[in-house]
Amino acid sequence: MLKFLEPNKIFLITSKAPKYVMALFIVVLSLGLIESLILSPEDYKQSHSVRIMYVHVPAAWISLGIFSSITILSLSGFIFKNKHFFLIAKSLAPSGLVFNIIALVTGSIWGKPTWGTWWAWDARITSMLILVLFYLMYLLAWRIYNDKEQVFKITTIITIFGIINVPIIKYSVDWWNTLHQPASINILSKSTIHSSMLFPLMIMTAAFALFSLLIFLMKYNTELIKIKNKGLDRL
Repeated sequence: MLKFLEPNKIFLITSKAPKYVMALFIVVLSLGLIESLILSPEDYKQSHSVRIMYVHVPAAWISLGIFSSITILSLSGFIFKNKHFFLIAKSLAPSGLVFNIIALVTGSIWGKPTWGTWWAWDARITSMLILVLFYLMYLLAWRIYNDKEQVFKITTIITIFGIINVPIIKYSVDWWNTLHQPASINILSKSTIHSSMLFPLMIMTAAFALFSLLIFLMKYNTELIKIKNKGLDRL
């Protein structure tokens, strides 16, 4: 199976994919903006400020999902001795960092009218800020170390420590008294969010996922071109 991860074979697909992903992203984003900004109702307590949720929540989900994926890819690359897993993980990291920052910024904007302050050292906010630091350490390691075997080990260690923070972010509202409300969307139990808000939230999440895929493909293709120029045995 791993032979299909050869850069030349993958590049034949990924080099053509961005234009299709871009077109789909524009369609889904347009639908999501109409649903979230026009058709979805305002909250009875937060009024129209609740619409920040349609950016804040998907951005947080995407950033957590990408870091989890980076960790799995790094461990897989280390276990199976496949350098291409590290390349995929490296290409995912920039979009994860972008969405992590978006989640923090929009959370701060949402916090001002809701909590009366731009920033509070709330457990979830603080743990999301820590996740940004892990993203930065991960990307910085790729910049600093020239020895690829060394950078593979270091980035894997960073992701192992960083993934510990992911369940902390998820369950911080249950473990500690925080300003954040408990989860409104549950997979194993009934969600408390109304369908009129859940539907646009899912569409915006899909749009953000497509955007992160677009960033990944552009970064990934750039990395593949570098490999092609330097030689396929050098990652």
